[in-house]
Amino acid sequence: MLDSIQDIGRFGYQHVGINPTGCMDKYAATIANILVGNTIDEAVIEMHFPAPSMTFDETVMIALTGADFNATINGNPIPVNCPVIINKDRTLQFLSLKNKSRCYLAIKGGIKLSKWLNSYSTNLKAEAGGYSGRKLLKDDVIGLKNEFEDFNLNEKDFKILPWKVNEDFGIPLSEELMIIPGAELDWLDKISREKFLKNPFFISHNSDRMGYRLASEPLHSSINTELVSSGVSFGTIQLLPDGQLIILMADHQTTGGYPRLGNIISAYLPMLAQLRAGEKIHFKVTDHQTAENLLLKQQQHLHQLQIACKLRLENFIHEIKNY
Repeated sequence: MLDSIQDIGRFGYQHVGINPTGCMDKYAATIANILVGNTIDEAVIEMHFPAPSMTFDETVMIALTGADFNATINGNPIPVNCPVIINKDRTLQFLSLKNKSRCYLAIKGGIKLSKWLNSYSTNLKAEAGGYSGRKLLKDDVIGLKNEFEDFNLNEKDFKILPWKVNEDFGIPLSEELMIIPGAELDWLDKISREKFLKNPFFISHNSDRMGYRLASEPLHSSINTELVSSGVSFGTIQLLPDGQLIILMADHQTTGGYPRLGNIISAYLPMLAQLRAGEKIHFKVTDHQTAENLLLKQQQHLHQLQIACKLRLENFIHEIKNY
C-alpha cells in the first residue's frame, strides 16, 4: 500500500536536487479540489488499491476522483466525480478496483498540514512534506482545516450532491501517447527507431511513482558514448543500458545520464498516470504547437469546471443556510 498526501507539486527547487513530486494524476486531483470548492493547489490524499478505510470525526464534504475503487460509507456505495457530504463518525471504505490505478480524495477546506518548500506534497526520499514525510499508516490521525458546517444530514450517513463531472481528461484521446522527440532520439539505430515508433511497450510490474519500466524487444543505440547528466522531467523516456525503456514519473530524479528518446506531452500525463502494470503503450511523435494546444484546451476545461462547480456549491450552501 502506498497512500500519501500530495498536491500539484513542489516547483523551483530542482536546481538544488529537490524533485517536484506531487500527484501522479494532477488533473484528477485538481478536479477533486474543484468539486469541494478548494483552491486547485490544496492537499489531497493519493490512494492505490487496496486502499485504506478512514473514519471522519466531524461532518465533511469530500470528492473522489481518478480511479473508481468502489467506495462505500458504512457499507453503502458512493460515486466518484461528485461532491458527497459525510456525517460524522462514518467510515469510508474501498471494496474493489473497477478502473484506473490512482484515486484522489479531497476534503472541503483542506488538510491541516505545514508546507515544506511551498508544497504539501510528500517527498519520500527526503522524508519531508506531507504527513511527517512518509506514506500514511494505520492509526494515523489527519487534522482538517475545515470549519464544519451544518449540512442538515440529521441521522443520514451521507448526502450525494446533484452535480458531477465527466471521467474524461478534457481533451480528445487516442490509444497512442503523444511525445515530443528527445535530444538523443537519433542515437537509436534505424531498426530500433522503427520499433520505438511502431511496436507496443508494456508497463512492467517493476514500476512505481519514480518511473514506469517498460518491457519490449530491446532497443539499441548506434552511438557508444557516455552522456553528461542533464535535467529530466515528468514524462521523460530514457533508454536504459539493457535496451529497455523507463518513463520518469512524479517522483523522478532531478537529472539523468541515460539517453532521452522523448517526453510524453503534459496533457497526456494524467492518462499515463492511470495506467496499470501489464497495460500497453504506443508512442506517436507530435510537435510543440500541438502539445501546447492540447494543454491549453485541458486547462480551459478545468477553468470552466471550476466556475460551474463554484456556482453550484455557493447556491447549495446558501440554500441550506436559509432552510
